[in-house]
Amino acid sequence: MRNLMILAAVLVGLGTYMAQMADKMSPASASVSTSPQKAPLQTVAQASGRSLDIPRDARGHFQADGRIDGQRINFMVDTGASLVALNEKSAARFGLRPSRSDYNATVTTANGTIKAARTRLAMIELGGLVVRDVDAVVLPDEALSENLLGLSFLSKLKRFEYANGRMVLEQ
Repeated sequence: MRNLMILAAVLVGLGTYMAQMADKMSPASASVSTSPQKAPLQTVAQASGRSLDIPRDARGHFQADGRIDGQRINFMVDTGASLVALNEKSAARFGLRPSRSDYNATVTTANGTIKAARTRLAMIELGGLVVRDVDAVVLPDEALSENLLGLSFLSKLKRFEYANGRMVLEQ
């Protein structure tokens, strides 16, 4: 377990480093600035019409507040996750409390293989974007510290892309 945690930490660090390198290589970084100070990163997602612009946080991740059944929930956008993944604590806030026998799906995470409970969410709202009938899994709290907004949500959008240090979601 200790080795898995070390591997997860290394992967998070590598991901952050790669995201920073991608920003340095983007066309927007080619402009010259005469100011020695950089403006602080904005950490609040901005909705415009039917699109959502999410800046990177200090760790290089894309965090967004959403709603499931009217309950506020924080997600980390994860284009590498096949499904929306919720930890048990978050799922319980809006009435999802799988029994031990419901944990019959096997999923592979950065921490290894784990049992998960499949579910379907009637609606996820993120900014002004609303997606219905979203496949998801509930994982034990110790296996998932952050809720993941995976491809079962993202693939129902018109587009999603990473550009200039920001994640753009459009419906």
